[in-house]
Amino acid sequence: MKHPIDPKIDCVFKVLLGTDRNRRLLIHFLNAILAGEFTAPIIEVEILNPYNEREFLNDKLSIVDVKARDRTGRLYQIEIQLLNVPDLPARILYGWTDLYSAQLQDGESYDQLKPTFSIWLLGQTLRPRITGAVHRFRLRDEQGQSLVDHGGIWLLELSKCRIEAVENEQDRWLKFFVEGERLDDEHLPAWMQTEEMRQAMSTLKTFSEKERAYHQYQARQNYLRQQKSIENHLNALRMEIEQARVEIEQARAAEEQARAAEEQARAAEEQARAAEEQARAAEEQARAAEEQARMEKEAALAEIERLKALLRK
Repeated sequence: MKHPIDPKIDCVFKVLLGTDRNRRLLIHFLNAILAGEFTAPIIEVEILNPYNEREFLNDKLSIVDVKARDRTGRLYQIEIQLLNVPDLPARILYGWTDLYSAQLQDGESYDQLKPTFSIWLLGQTLRPRITGAVHRFRLRDEQGQSLVDHGGIWLLELSKCRIEAVENEQDRWLKFFVEGERLDDEHLPAWMQTEEMRQAMSTLKTFSEKERAYHQYQARQNYLRQQKSIENHLNALRMEIEQARVEIEQARAAEEQARAAEEQARAAEEQARAAEEQARAAEEQARAAEEQARMEKEAALAEIERLKALLRK
């Protein structure tokens, strides 16, 4: 190819899975990621929000997803998210609930609701403490019993994918999104030698060799780089703010400790002063007692002398 193309860039991703000419790729992708969910594979889908190049060129499509419905009425949402934006888990859940609840019009009953599946491909790690790249979320209780079997949310953490040998179609798609930018369409590895993967590479080649498409790709890539730069700057600011907060808390704690030490010193000084007053009072009492004893002794001696004088008479 003339230029390397990353299939994770939103405009490429949207063309890969969100256009009528690649509808077969979307069906294959859904069957690969949701393998084992259905008794029969998905054979037909309607793309509810097909790719529109004009919207991209006008930069109106800042969030890219693919929404589709199959013959049974089940709904699908596929989205690529390369950066961990604030409140991403809440946004993921909201996207699923929004698509699920939007099925009903006024007056329609709940039994018309169809299972809804939301699939997110994440460029950065969202769950660093959890092993594995593929996570499935459903409405279940603590015993694992389902409240209602109406789909769920799939998170695909591409940053955790370390696929050496492709064992199934899910592996193949994950490996393609991780390594697609480094692939050479003229020397594809064995794991890419399928009809679907060759069609996917053909889409990348279109972006690589058609000037208009490549300029569009570059614009989106530059936008994501700018967003990443902004995110890094904001993260640095958050770290500085957090460091300043910690330093302020430490200074406040040190000030409180100094105040407490000062209060303790003042209390000790008060206790020493009180002890000194008590000692002085005790000394005064001892002096008074001594004086009292002296006076009593003198009185006793005087009485003895008086008695002696009486006896001499």
